[in-house]
Amino acid sequence: MPHTSEVMLHVNGTPHRLTLDNRTTVLDALREHLRLTGPKKGCDHGQCGACTVLLNGRRANSCLSLAVAHSGARITTVEGLPRGTDGLHPLQQAFLDRDGFQCGYCTPGQICSALGVIAEAAGGHPSHVTAADGPSPGEPVPLTADEIRERMSGNICRCAAYPHIVEAIEDVAGAAVTS
Repeated sequence: MPHTSEVMLHVNGTPHRLTLDNRTTVLDALREHLRLTGPKKGCDHGQCGACTVLLNGRRANSCLSLAVAHSGARITTVEGLPRGTDGLHPLQQAFLDRDGFQCGYCTPGQICSALGVIAEAAGGHPSHVTAADGPSPGEPVPLTADEIRERMSGNICRCAAYPHIVEAIEDVAGAAVTS
């Protein structure tokens, strides 16, 4: 008989107390137990990014994270993004405006990952692309197209909407810098 544990997950601002098999991933807890279908099961090996969520404010592949290891965690899925006046998060609107999706399967993971990318760069976290003579440690990293592509490299779009995804992220990252 499988071992179970009681887990508390704060998903999109709402606490959920679940009794789960210890082998249940965050992705399966979200999809199968909480019926949140934004995060997708793409590869189930952490290689495609379709399952990306924000876990305590940082982007994470939910297919690789065991729910019991994250009891008490704050999880944000695409369903829980704050809405603007038009009912969409600015990044969702940018994806629509820039045609940053085709089939849409990867879009929730792309959007959650992009939010993580913007926060990481604003927090001064360097990437492989960040120049050695770039900003001092802790200073915001400018999100150039190359920087965005590097940081988003863990999210695959099988429809190849990459140029439009980068443009959408640039739009929102630029607005965040100027506001």
